[in-house]
Amino acid sequence: MTEFMRQPFGVTADGQAVEQWTMRAGQYVAQVLTYGGVLRSFTVPSPDGSRDIVLGYNSLAEYEAQDKYLGALVGRVANRIGGAAFDLNGVHYPLAANNGPNCLHGGSRGFDRAVWKAQVENSTLVLTHISPAGEEGFPGTLEVKVTYSLTVDGMLSLDYQAKSDTDTLCNLTNHSYFNLLGHAYGSLEGQQVEIRADAITETDADSTPTGVLLPVEGTPFDLRSPRDFLQGLAMEHPQLTLGNGYDHNFVLRTEPVSPLEPVAWVTGGGLCLECCTTQPGLQLYTANYLDGSPGKEGASYGPRSAFCLETQAWPDAIHHPNFPSVVLPAGETYHHTTTYRVTMT
Repeated sequence: MTEFMRQPFGVTADGQAVEQWTMRAGQYVAQVLTYGGVLRSFTVPSPDGSRDIVLGYNSLAEYEAQDKYLGALVGRVANRIGGAAFDLNGVHYPLAANNGPNCLHGGSRGFDRAVWKAQVENSTLVLTHISPAGEEGFPGTLEVKVTYSLTVDGMLSLDYQAKSDTDTLCNLTNHSYFNLLGHAYGSLEGQQVEIRADAITETDADSTPTGVLLPVEGTPFDLRSPRDFLQGLAMEHPQLTLGNGYDHNFVLRTEPVSPLEPVAWVTGGGLCLECCTTQPGLQLYTANYLDGSPGKEGASYGPRSAFCLETQAWPDAIHHPNFPSVVLPAGETYHHTTTYRVTMT
């Protein structure tokens, strides 16, 4: 049985009250904010006691001030849309260019900066948000529901659903930063990653996909067997140089699947994190652009001090007909599920 506790977490600069919801299942505890749907902490049993493995901040003001998406739900369209514009049904939609020439994670004020509504339903935490037509340049009123659940065996599940009254784009994910040795550890030392993917989507100097799929064979991106993060990051490859580390979409499959399939594993510090998803892509990001700013409990969050496993549709799919589509037709339901299960090894 999952226990829930609600408490205030401050007021935004524009006067909206934010709550923190604590979910407890056995020895596992997750904290979720209504601001951005942020996963603020995930405390798990470890060989040396409980350990918080998710980076976060002490205050709401710090979340509002940062631009690194720590723990947040991102949308309408996760990752990049090249040229910060797209065409749909003969209409041209300009977007905010908030990442060089790209629109990143939904624009200047994406879902990571929204205050979501929250309620408990059937032992889950349900967050809802309505994005009005034209918000950040996207067509259609989009109704979004993200359901968080936590089990006594360490599975944190995120179930995403969305529906629009007009054809639009939709690609939702969570941008949590993990470190299995603890959020304050400061390095990926001693942690290994495995991703079940034969290719990545190549990017250019602006991190925009070129449309080319690069086989991982013989590259630092061959994570089909476990590899130390630091070993992979120390290798030479043009794509690693462009991204300043891992910041790439791994091609899991060419279409979403059901039911869930295991796609990635990270081990370290006596723990194993297994990621399962219905999505066709997984962005591995090694926190290359964190800048050492302080986080929870005064911890310093510097470059490569954590990893993100962002399950997603492939980035910039609207511009690449060979990529799985991110078009959500009017009246149809967008639905995908991702789980992160943490156990002791």
